[in-house]
Amino acid sequence: MATEQRQHEESGDHERDVGPFTRWVQSSIRNPQRAYRAMFYVLMIFFLLTTLFPFYWLLVLALTPTEALSNIGLLPNGFNPGAFVDIFEILPFHVYMFNSFVIALASTVMVLLIGSLAGYVFGRFDFPGRGALMLILLTISFFPPVGFILPLFQLFTGNVNVLGISSPMLFNTPFAVLLPAGALYMPLSIFILTTFYRQIPDGLEDAARIEGTTRIGALFRVIIPLSAPGVATAGVLTFIYVYNEFFFSYLMTNGEAENWAPILWGVLGYQTQYTAQYNLMAAASIVGVLPVAILVVLAQERIVSGLTSGALKE
Repeated sequence: MATEQRQHEESGDHERDVGPFTRWVQSSIRNPQRAYRAMFYVLMIFFLLTTLFPFYWLLVLALTPTEALSNIGLLPNGFNPGAFVDIFEILPFHVYMFNSFVIALASTVMVLLIGSLAGYVFGRFDFPGRGALMLILLTISFFPPVGFILPLFQLFTGNVNVLGISSPMLFNTPFAVLLPAGALYMPLSIFILTTFYRQIPDGLEDAARIEGTTRIGALFRVIIPLSAPGVATAGVLTFIYVYNEFFFSYLMTNGEAENWAPILWGVLGYQTQYTAQYNLMAAASIVGVLPVAILVVLAQERIVSGLTSGALKE
């Protein structure tokens, strides 16, 4: 008994001799859950600061009057909610939002349609070079958009002639943005859809084929409904990417709302050569991001429900 008490006192003296970090490490080794909890809190705080603080700063700028922006701090220097009304009175900001919404929605439909056909081929068929071809597709998606701007600009402005036939004039049309943006994001969507389509049991598709359904019919009647989480994920990511796209949105239109200029031009419209209304630009950014935020909230529920209801047993 005396020996155990002496060992306990010696261990207590040893813990007092070491530093606080060493004591925390020793305590974490004895209690791993404590270390996991600490890491969770650190990552959560870092995530909140890096994601929510920019939105908070936009709100601070939007609520601060223009004449008080020079003395701004972490809190709004004044209270001017009228900025959220002024953005629609100075410019037709709702038209810019509508343009971006239509372009992003059309791109999503195009990517899901073509990507589903390609994902079905990659996921349900075995053919030579399938892995190499998928790798090439994924590599294309990482190409910088600036590498395509010159040939695409020539193509969309009708300056490309093939056998005496000029390319169509697509500048200042939705196709000048949705075609290149959708094409750059399509490889990643094909990869996502391929992963989900490959997990569908062959017996379900074979049963549909026996009933007289073609492969295309089996894709749209069996494969896609059972792969709802993957389709929803690819669609949401495509919509967000095209809606927030900057490069082609800026260079493929002249900035006029009636010429299908996206929301980017609406935000930049409050900045002139000599002045910049930062509070209106911040208010426009907040209003413009609301549709995407709502979509993400709704899509999370759809994806989770798809994962729980789409479980399959062969």
